Amino acid sequence: MDRRTQAGVSMIEVLTALVIIMIGLMGLSGLNLRAQQAEMESYQRVQALIVLQDMVDRVNANRKVASCYTTGSSYLGTGTGLTPNCTAGTLEQQARATSDMTDWSNLLKGTSEKVGTTNLGAMIDARGCLAYDSAAAPPTVTVSVVWQGLSPTAAPAAIGCGLNLYSAETLRRGVSTVIRFATL
Repeated sequence: MDRRTQAGVSMIEVLTALVIIMIGLMGLSGLNLRAQQAEMESYQRVQALIVLQDMVDRVNANRKVASCYTTGSSYLGTGTGLTPNCTAGTLEQQARATSDMTDWSNLLKGTSEKVGTTNLGAMIDARGCLAYDSAAAPPTVTVSVVWQGLSPTAAPAAIGCGLNLYSAETLRRGVSTVIRFATL
């Protein structure tokens, strides 16, 4: 083989190696993007659990008027016009329940952290629902938090809060818990 053939073969080998390296780097950047999405999804779930526990604590602290903690068929948080209204218990208990629900709605809207006028302290399009069930033995309050995820997955079928309020049900995420009140 003469030197010209050798030089051409080396150039083809270098180009092939570059193509393989570029494909590998593109794969790494895709993997990095998926890792960042998963990290954001995880962060939002943790935030939702913190906000959920906050309302559970509020209801437990004012349990004598647990019936005040309901949103009916509506929700609190992003895009709500619901004004909490309580008619059970004493005026102090009513005021506390109304204040709790208003504060919780603001938490869902992300008003706890701001940059300029933009709210940043919550999940994407967070909404919360409260359902009081006096027929249950013992009575219960179901607290649910829903938000928009970043990539499609299975919709939370057992949680009715925020149903059909997102661009696709497969983007809706949710957590929920039930508080039971013992009758002593």
